[in-house]
Amino acid sequence: MVTAWSPDGTHTGRPMTADRLDARRSDWDGAVELIDAQVRDVVRREGIDPLRDPAAVSSIVATVVKEYDERSLSGVVPPIGDLEAVSREVHDRVAGFGPLQRYLDDPSVEEIWINEPSRVFIAREGRHELTTTVLTEEEVSDLVERMLKTTGRRIDVSQPFTDARLPDGSRVHIVLGGITQRYAAINIRKFTVRATRLTDLVQLGSLTPHAGAVLEAAVAVGLNILVSGGTQAGKTTMLNALAGSIPGSERVISCEEVFEIKLPIPDWVSMQTRQAGLEGTGEVRLRDLVKESLRMRPSRVIVGEVRGEECLDLLWSLLRRAPVTFEISQRRSSRQTRRRAAKRRGPPRPPRRYKMQALIQTLMATHTCVIHVPIIYRAGNEVCEQRPKPRWFKPDFLPLSSMAG
Repeated sequence: MVTAWSPDGTHTGRPMTADRLDARRSDWDGAVELIDAQVRDVVRREGIDPLRDPAAVSSIVATVVKEYDERSLSGVVPPIGDLEAVSREVHDRVAGFGPLQRYLDDPSVEEIWINEPSRVFIAREGRHELTTTVLTEEEVSDLVERMLKTTGRRIDVSQPFTDARLPDGSRVHIVLGGITQRYAAINIRKFTVRATRLTDLVQLGSLTPHAGAVLEAAVAVGLNILVSGGTQAGKTTMLNALAGSIPGSERVISCEEVFEIKLPIPDWVSMQTRQAGLEGTGEVRLRDLVKESLRMRPSRVIVGEVRGEECLDLLWSLLRRAPVTFEISQRRSSRQTRRRAAKRRGPPRPPRRYKMQALIQTLMATHTCVIHVPIIYRAGNEVCEQRPKPRWFKPDFLPLSSMAG
């Protein structure tokens, strides 16, 4: 049973009926809507971009909520009890992503996705759970528009998929309704920095001290490294940790679909892909970035997730002796990673020039180190395999050394 409290804070002992609960909720909603409208009016007048300047929005929200509370004392507007909760909700509406903002602010949440307005999921420690958040179709459309507002990306009938980067570094993938059964599907993968160096992975238990030392030496001497693993296994985290061992005197060029890599070195150029414009021109593919990176005098090239024809250009860069580190999606093992990378050689070529056997041998000759990160449903993921290039090799034989603790 829910009981009522008097305006002065004393307990009345009377049961709180459903009508009274509805009335209190109605007052709350009305207060939030009124404060929200006033805050948006001030933001428009002062020309503030809420997504780029959330601190200014916070100051405006605090001022408007304080004024509202003072007016509620005279009975002009309905009173609200929890000023902090109202301020947080209004701020999330104006400068954040509404009901999803609390999950974005929660460090334990790794990923958020929306299958339909009434089904919002989150992932914690690799396991997903259905939340109690229920959206409307209009709220989902507003979220899509707000997420793409500052990214320069677009989504429409001619381009029903898109990847973008949110202001906090999270990566969002959107599929337009029509490709999905009815509603837009949204996936937000948060950029949670838990390890910036290989020593951090050792402390987390993802690498043994010996494995960390081996990989740090591999990076220092300029060996080629391929990082593989399933979705959300930690490939980008591993890539960032490896990049933390790059000597500061080297020039690094990174190529990504969406900016995710962060390097602590001074001579670093970061590039990302670009969608085609409304006229169908201006597209920049990952393959184009890999080609251009070789013309920029790189000491090293780092490539984000490789999915297609850019694998062929990576082979050329490897044969040119430019050290390359990149990641590829592969759930099984490092042996399967080599075969999959060989198959992603791009458009069909004459069989006599590009045979699978020759491509696998090329990969084995150039990819000195393959790191495979599996998904393990427990506190953290770990590196399970590392396959170095042997002095002599055959297409179906590679020595295996365990890297897990």
